[in-house]
Parts: sequence; C-alpha cells; structure tokens
Amino acid sequence: MAELILLVDDEPSIVQLAQLYLEREGFRIVSAGDGQAALDAVASQRPALVVLDVMLPEVDGFEVCRRLRAQDDPVAILMLTARDDDIDKIIGLELGADDYLTKPFNPRELVARVKAILRRDARASQPTSVSLHLGDLSIDAASREARVDENLLDLRTKEFDLLLTLAEHRGHVLSRQKLLELAWGFDFYGQTRTVDVHIAHLRKKLGGGNVQIETITGIGYKLVVAE
Repeated sequence: MAELILLVDDEPSIVQLAQLYLEREGFRIVSAGDGQAALDAVASQRPALVVLDVMLPEVDGFEVCRRLRAQDDPVAILMLTARDDDIDKIIGLELGADDYLTKPFNPRELVARVKAILRRDARASQPTSVSLHLGDLSIDAASREARVDENLLDLRTKEFDLLLTLAEHRGHVLSRQKLLELAWGFDFYGQTRTVDVHIAHLRKKLGGGNVQIETITGIGYKLVVAE
C-alpha cells in the first residue's frame, strides 16, 4: 500500500498544491487545518510522514512537534516555515523535526524532500551487523545503540545515523553536503544548517569522552580519537 502523508496547514491552497504533487508520485494524503487536528490524525491515521506548518491556529507546529517527540512518536516530520529565518529552522530541528522547507516552496522540492526522508527511514529500519569501536565509543548498528564507556547515549534517529556515518569515515573530513547525502539520503544540496544543528547535539551527548567531532573550517567535519 502507498505510504500515507499528513499535510498540516491552515491555507487550503497550500494543502491542495502539495496534495496534487504528492498524489502524482503515488502517495496517499490526509490533511488537517490546525495543530490539535494534526495530533489527532497522527494518533488515528499513523502516517509515514507529516508535512507540518509552523504557523497554525490552536496549537502551533512547534508544539505539535514537541508533543510528538515527547511521546517518542517516530513519525517523520518536515516543517514548513513562513520566513527564511534561521531561528525557526533551528527550533524545529532541535524539537526533533527531520527537515524544514521555507515558504513559498517549489512543490517539486517538497516531493524530493519527502522521498529523501522516507528513503533514509527505510534504510535505518534495515538490519545490519556493523559494530564499531573507537576509543571509548562503541556503536552497534544492529541495535542502533551507541555508548561512551558503558553509558548508553540517548540519540534521536538522525543523530545516530550521523554519528554512524562519521564513525564509518573516521579520520576523514566529510563536507556538510556529503553528510546530507550519506546520513539523510538527500540528493540535493543547500540545507546544510540541518547538519550543523545535529553536530551540536552530538557533541553535547558525546560529552567528555575521548571521541570528538572536529570542525574543519570551510570544509566540514571529521570524527577523531583524542590522544
């Protein structure tokens, strides 16, 4: 059965345009016009992905995202921001959104983002036996767990994917665009702030361990084991 997408926006024209392009690609669509209706639809419909506008009546998009992640709901979330403003994007990502798109958007890019997020989620659900050990960091791809010493790290899906990607290429500098391609599955470039936010989260969670993420100015990031 085709994957179900929930479109959440209080502008009918936006919903209609997005629905037209997504249905052309074979997705099933349901919609909601406010935040509470979106939460109800996620609970009852169990969509694969939510396209979630920030500016909503009743409950705004940030709060919808926060509540879903507080419930450990794994549904993928693509947030729509009305302004090309970093603060909206960073807040959405820090609350657990998978990606963001600025209005007005090209509906073809919306389709590309949706497909990329769902491809990444499909890869993440595939079993793998990769187990890596670097310094005091251990990563088990089969169980999707990472530990510093014996302490289990509380990593979101994308944070784990990013850490695993860096570990698989340890000592090598990866550009933000390359990390988007490898960890997110994006086949388009430009939204590299997504990587920066998740790197910041990973650095906090790695804490005082001897495995660190280095910034290579003007190029990207690499994972290194401190001496």
